[in-house]
Amino acid sequence: MARRTGLIDTAVEALRSRIGSGEWPVGTRIPPEPSLVELLGVGRNTVREAVQSLVHAGLLERRQGSGTYVLSSSEFAVTMGRQIADARQRDVVSVRRALEMEAARLAARRRTADDASDLLAKRDARAAAYEGGDLDEMVASDLALHRAIVRTAGNPVLRSLYDNLIEAIGDNIRFNFVTDVHAADAHDSLIEAIVAGDPERAAAETSGYLSGLLEDG
Repeated sequence: MARRTGLIDTAVEALRSRIGSGEWPVGTRIPPEPSLVELLGVGRNTVREAVQSLVHAGLLERRQGSGTYVLSSSEFAVTMGRQIADARQRDVVSVRRALEMEAARLAARRRTADDASDLLAKRDARAAAYEGGDLDEMVASDLALHRAIVRTAGNPVLRSLYDNLIEAIGDNIRFNFVTDVHAADAHDSLIEAIVAGDPERAAAETSGYLSGLLEDG
C-alpha cells in the first residue's frame, strides 16, 4: 500500500510540475488518460487518482464529454480565487489594468526575437479561436496571450501576482467574451506595440481596452 501511495504522490507532483511551469497553461486541456499513462509510466488507476487529487485541490476540472482542463497554476492561486470569488467584474478589471499596463510596458522594453515570435503566434491563435466561436478556446487563447505578455515582462514578482490571480482573470475574460465586448483583433495593436519596442504605446493600448471595460461595467 505504501508503494502505491508513493506512486500516486509521484504522479501528482509530475502533473503539478507541468501545470506550475506553464507547460500546461491555465484554460487548456491536459493530455487524455492513455497519454498520461505513457507520459508518467504508471498504471491507469494511478493516473486517475493523481488527476482526481488535483481536481480536489482545484488545479484541474473535469468537463463531461470534453476532457480535463487546467483551472489554476497553484493551490495558492485557488485560495486567492476563492477569497475574491464575489468580487465585481469592474474591480477585477481595475486590478488587471494596473498589472497589465506595467507588464505591457516592460514587455516592450525587454522582448527578444523569440518573445516577439511567440506573441505573434499567440495573437494569431487567439484570432483563430475567436473566429471558430468555441468559448473555451477563446478564453484559453486570450488568457495564454496575456500570460505570455506578463512572462515577457521579465519581472518575477509581477508574474507571481498575475498567476495567483489567474482564476479571477480567466473568469473576467470569459465574462467579457460572453458580453461580446471583445473582437478577433482586439489585441493586435498591443502586440504590434510590444514587438516594435514601444513601451508607452503598449501601456496606452492596454489602458485603452481595459478602461473601456470599466466604462461598460
